[in-house]
Parts: sequence; structure tokens; C-alpha cells
Amino acid sequence: MSMINVTNLTFAYDGSFDNIFENVNLRLDTDWKLGFTGRNGRGKTTFLQLLLGNYEYSGSISASVSFDYFPFPVKDKKRSTLEVINDRVPEEYHWQVMRELSLLQVSEDVLDRPFETLSNGEQTKVLLAALFLQDNRFLLIDEPTNHLDREARQIVSEYLNSKSGFILVSHDRAFLDNCVDHILSINKTDIEVQKGNFSDWWENKNRRDQYELAENERLKKDIKRLSDAAKRTNNWSHEVEKTKNGTRNSGSKVDKGYVGHKAAKMMKRSKSIEQRQQSAIEEKANLLKNIESADSLKLSQLVYHKRQLAELEHISIHYGEKRVCSDISFTIEQGDRIALSGKNGSGKSSIIKLILGEEIDHTGTLRKGSQLKISYVSQDTSYLQGNLKDFARNHGIDESLFKSILRKLDFSRVQFEKDISSYSAGQKKKVLIAKSLCEKVHLHIWDEPLNYIDIFSRIQIEELLLEHAPTILFVEHDSEFCDKIATKRIEL
Repeated sequence: MSMINVTNLTFAYDGSFDNIFENVNLRLDTDWKLGFTGRNGRGKTTFLQLLLGNYEYSGSISASVSFDYFPFPVKDKKRSTLEVINDRVPEEYHWQVMRELSLLQVSEDVLDRPFETLSNGEQTKVLLAALFLQDNRFLLIDEPTNHLDREARQIVSEYLNSKSGFILVSHDRAFLDNCVDHILSINKTDIEVQKGNFSDWWENKNRRDQYELAENERLKKDIKRLSDAAKRTNNWSHEVEKTKNGTRNSGSKVDKGYVGHKAAKMMKRSKSIEQRQQSAIEEKANLLKNIESADSLKLSQLVYHKRQLAELEHISIHYGEKRVCSDISFTIEQGDRIALSGKNGSGKSSIIKLILGEEIDHTGTLRKGSQLKISYVSQDTSYLQGNLKDFARNHGIDESLFKSILRKLDFSRVQFEKDISSYSAGQKKKVLIAKSLCEKVHLHIWDEPLNYIDIFSRIQIEELLLEHAPTILFVEHDSEFCDKIATKRIEL
């Protein structure tokens, strides 16, 4: 057992006036399995890059282990998978490579195939196996679940559970619960470590939030009471002060020295109460420091004039000689929340593209309602660029509503001035979701909408879909999200 010590870590990007981290102090055991969570844009990937020594910072980071990052770059993806592994693992360890791949349920034949021909899931598993075979390494695993299907997520989480010595960035709650024993969280004002899995951390956070909210209500009442008392006392002292220039009821002269002394005492008391009030306000400012704001989202979907929006009957899709899926039949009716599931490569995105009207080589029959309006959220965000104002105008959506939704999804106002291409992966995905929520349509189709999306925003989206019950067809590998949202499941 050894420790990773982070002392007074402070960091800001060049040209930024705001620190991403300020005087952060942490002690992490190299045997821990750390789940790393926090809202998008808070600096999770930045923190990993700081551990790797890729940015200059003030403070110190000391460790007796070396850090490795997942996913590591593969320079030439046309090479065989075995050659890619050899870049990291000496040849004498090949028997261990086979053991690790077996644990990850990857067949031996992938070693002879060009790395670029492996599926996303196979590539993820191969890279993880290569990293875990190196000695004296602490792994920094950055969102391995993106584009992994549900079955692959289960396999990878069980594999990680058998290992130790890593920080795992993930927003999949069930995945984290299955393979971590500590949670490292980036909050609004600090970074903290707690023992337990994600559910333990979430329960503790909710309990602490409720306590802080109760304390806040108590404090607001105290402040009002103090404020009212200070106001009354201040009025009394001014009234007494005014009598210095008046006369007593008997007509005799007022003793100005006595009245002035009395007024000064009253004023001193008033100032004392004001100071108490200010202290109470400062105390209040220290409360609620880590309560995440997650305002309710809204969605207003158009009502289609028929109950049935679309029907697929015995659909089979082909790419050249390869059949992707076959004999798929289902209907989309008003109010359906349909989870389209299946392994990667089973044709989920192809079915979506067919419904969207793209030219897809297929047999069978697709019937869509006339004048059916659809809003689509794609997996890909790499093309996003430009400012939000132009983005809203180009897509014909209301700019103020669009930005209001982004604010509810934890965008700061300073983000509105930046180019979308500079956003984090999660923030880019939120741009697409916010656009979709602004569009007046009959049907929403979302293809892996939660990739890179933080847990707080996932819960917001869950609550939105449950409250407003729109008609939606979606592909999503987050098992907890699917279990809560889906009214129908189509397994490919």
C-alpha cells in the first residue's frame, strides 16, 4: 500500500481568470478503486491530466507509482491487435494477455486482426487489458463505458471489480456500483473522497443536502428576526437623537448631553445587531456550498392526429453482402417510450436512420404518418462549432428558451460566450438535447443521448421524461435509465 498525495493543488487554464482547482488537498490509497464523478465541465479530465503531469500547476503531487491513462493513443490502427499490445506489454507476458482477454470475454482471434477492425467494445477491452498488465501502475480510466452495449458494460465492470488501483470516470450509476469502493467527487466548491460505492455516496449527499437546506431555512428566519430588530433599534436611536433639538413636555430645555449619550448607546446597540446580522449572512453563504441546482426541465410535444405514428413490418437491413438485422417488426404509438436495445452492431442506429428517412438498403415495409415531425439527437457531437446564438438561429429554435434549458443543465453564463467546439464532450451532448427539447415535434428519437452526460443531468432528464411522458424512441446503455423510462423494449 502507498499513497498519492495532492497538496495545495491550484490550476487555471492560460487566459482564464477563474481557477479550475484551488488549494486542493487529497490523500489517495493506491489500492483503492475510485469512482470519479461530478457535473460536466467541472474538471474531471483536467484533474487526470494534472496527475499525468501534462499541465503546469502550483502545489505538489507526489506518488510512488506511475500513472497511465485510458484510452491511450494507438498510432497505427492498421497494425494487428497483438502489435498494439506489444507496445505496452513485453512478449514474455503473452500468456497473461490471453488470460486477461479471456476474463473480458474477447476471443483469441482478435490478436491477429487489424486493430481498426475491432468493435468499440473490443478495442476498449484490449486497451484495458494491456494497461492492467503493467507493473507499479495506477490507472486513470476516462469514461470507458461510452459506446459499450449493456452486456459489455457488465463484463467490463466485473473485470474492474477484480482489479485495484485506479480512478474511474463514469456517469453510469450501476456500472460504478459494481466496481468501486471509494468515490472521488468534484463538487461546486471542493473535491472530496468518501468510502463506499456510488449509491452510498449519493445517499450521504442527499442526507447532507437535506440537513443544509433545513439549516438554511432556520438561518433565514434568524436573519429576518435580526434584521427587524436592527431596524427597530436604529429607528429608536434616531428618534432619541432628534429630541436633542426639541423641548420636554414641561417646556424646559432638553439636556442635550444626556440625550446624546442615550442616543449613542442606542446607536451602538443597533450597530452590534447589524454586525450580528452580517455574521449570520456570512454564515448562510457558507451553507449550501455543494448543493447542486437541478431545476426541472420542460417539454411540450405536438399531438399527432392519429394514435399510430410509425410501423415497421419485417424489416431487414443490409450493407452490401452483410445483413445487419432481420425481421424487425414494431409500432410507435402516442405516449410510447421505446428502448431500442441490442449488442453493438446489431442495427440500432440503422433502424433509426431508416425511420428518419435516410436511404438505407432494406427489405420489408416502413409506414410513417404523413407530416410526422421528428427531433433527432445523434451519437456524434464532433461537428459542433460556432456560438450558441448562431446555432439556435440555424436550427430555427428560440434562443432564449435554448439558453434557459442549458442554464438548467448547469451551463454558466460564461459558457455562452465560448465556441461550442471548446466545450467538453458532455456539454456538447447537452447542446443537442437542449435543441431537441426546443423543437416542436410529434416524436423524439435519441441515439445514445447520455454519453458523457453527468449523473445530475441524467436524473433531470429522467424526471422530464417521466413527468411529460413524450413519445420517444431511444438507444441507451445506461441500465438504470432504461429501467425507469422505457414502456416498451425492442431487442435486436
